[in-house]
Amino acid sequence: MTTLAQKQRDYDSLHAEAVRLAGTTTQLSQRAATYHHIYEDSGRNHIFPLIAAHGALWARGYFAFGMTLGELFSWQYVGQPLRRQQKLAALVDFAEAFREVNRRVCVQIYTLYHFTKLHGDHPDAGQLVRPELLNALRKVHAANKSGQPLDDQTKREVFEAHFLDEQEHVVGPRIEQAVSQFDWPLMKSIALMPAVRFAYFPTGYWLQFWKFDRKEERIACGLKAFDIAASVGWQYTEKALDRYAILSEEFFADSLAHFDNMKQAVLSPV
Repeated sequence: MTTLAQKQRDYDSLHAEAVRLAGTTTQLSQRAATYHHIYEDSGRNHIFPLIAAHGALWARGYFAFGMTLGELFSWQYVGQPLRRQQKLAALVDFAEAFREVNRRVCVQIYTLYHFTKLHGDHPDAGQLVRPELLNALRKVHAANKSGQPLDDQTKREVFEAHFLDEQEHVVGPRIEQAVSQFDWPLMKSIALMPAVRFAYFPTGYWLQFWKFDRKEERIACGLKAFDIAASVGWQYTEKALDRYAILSEEFFADSLAHFDNMKQAVLSPV
């Protein structure tokens, strides 16, 4: 039986691996492939990483639009070139903070998933993984081992456990900090009201945020994103990843081989 110290080493090793696989804040295709790997490896029982992959890919267009809008609105400072550059730099920092949140979520999901796959049934696992997440991931691993998929209600419970945890410990604190530091009221108000339309959403449907920095609003919309995916079907939701035109043809031809090749390339010694 492994000791707690050995489990901690396994956890730290998986975390270091996750950091590299999540990539930089702009390596969206690598991060989305890593998210998808967790979903696929779980026997497609772990829905959170699938929807997180959609979030990462959708955000590229949103950030590009935001930067274009920022450039346009910055002309109000045309007679104050230094101030204009300061506002644009602040916008870049704000967008980067949001991308960093997505990267950190990927690191957390990968680490927890693979750690609990190795040690989730051990009595000491609860010393390294919060109880709600541990219980949720045990259900995922048990279903995968048995070959009996989780029903949609249980998938939702697992999704909610992950979503609430990352909002509390990863997303919330960093978004609050980014918002408090963003000194451009006009662009801040616009940035906090995104109309989110993931590729699997029905035609004409989107999730409208009014105050993205409110945790309650993020949670409500996140659970709605799950419910929409469940209603259109998991196969359709997964296939819709191709609509962002970011992931490679190799990924869609053989996602298992794509991730294995990517992992080998990313983790190989330089």
